[in-house]
Amino acid sequence: MAKKRVAIVGYGGMGGWHERKMQSSDVVELAGIWDIKESRRNMALEKGIHVYSSYEDLLADPTVEIVTVAVPNDSHLPLSIQAMRAGKNVISEKPVAMNSGELAEMIACSKETGRVFSVHQNRRWDADFLMAKQLYESGELGDIFCIESRVHGSRGIPGDWRGKQEHGGGMILDWGVHLIDQILQMVRDRKLEKLYCRCDHVTNYEVDDGFKLDMYFENELTVRVEVGTSNFISMNRWYILGTNGSARMRNWRDDCEIVSCKNWSEKDVVPVVTAAGLTKTMAPRDDKTITESKIALPKSDVHDYYRNFCRAIDGVEPQIVTHEQMMRVMKVMEACFLSDKLGLPVKVED
Repeated sequence: MAKKRVAIVGYGGMGGWHERKMQSSDVVELAGIWDIKESRRNMALEKGIHVYSSYEDLLADPTVEIVTVAVPNDSHLPLSIQAMRAGKNVISEKPVAMNSGELAEMIACSKETGRVFSVHQNRRWDADFLMAKQLYESGELGDIFCIESRVHGSRGIPGDWRGKQEHGGGMILDWGVHLIDQILQMVRDRKLEKLYCRCDHVTNYEVDDGFKLDMYFENELTVRVEVGTSNFISMNRWYILGTNGSARMRNWRDDCEIVSCKNWSEKDVVPVVTAAGLTKTMAPRDDKTITESKIALPKSDVHDYYRNFCRAIDGVEPQIVTHEQMMRVMKVMEACFLSDKLGLPVKVED
């Protein structure tokens, strides 16, 4: 398969990330970039990268098959539609749009023009998520009734456009879009019935700089999704509870630790003494009743996203990130904002 030529719109942090991945790609090659900032255009020129004279110049290049849109969120809609109408296939950075109405316009344009259109949900290739998904599907913990997924940092919300409501800033749209997508990809066997979300405003009052989201699925599964930007001590990246054991992943890099129950009944429990009393209920178990194991950190290649996108263009493989999945994540994020506004749980279209 001949490599497909890609042009990048927006040469900031994620635009640069895409460019670096393309330099060693087996399926795409970089045609060039466009950015409205002269400093970024000059930075690309210094690296020997072709810089288009305008976005229209980029779209007029007949060799470009794919346009990757890596600009602030409020510009995804117009740039993506303009590219599809110019005959280009489009990859938009996340969140794909500001709301479900914009996304519906983008999907309609994709169908009308016959161009492949998707969002870059790169966190589906995070090794910690792949371990959690493997554990959920294995049944090793019995019937899973609680999943906790957290990302914590201590630097507040970024001081650029991500802190501005008009540009689609805030942590729900920045990190929530990833964590919600991961949960919806993992929990495919249960219907999402309702959710309750509370936003944080510790360092920013215009947009959320963190949030706590509880998702209630059928068959008694509760999922806590949490993002914090004022956490100087981070909690576990994943914590999963089932009727037959528990698991945790401390961070992005560690293996998944599993403790399974092999014998529920335990005789002669020795009470644990606390500072002001004793308890059998909270006494630790011994190795006669539990088994400890691990899931090793798997290898993963995020560039499989581009490989799939190219095959989807050629019609030999369906898209990994579908329009329906994109819309479902968007609807959940909109329900989060509504729940926070009302201070109440809300039902979700699912």
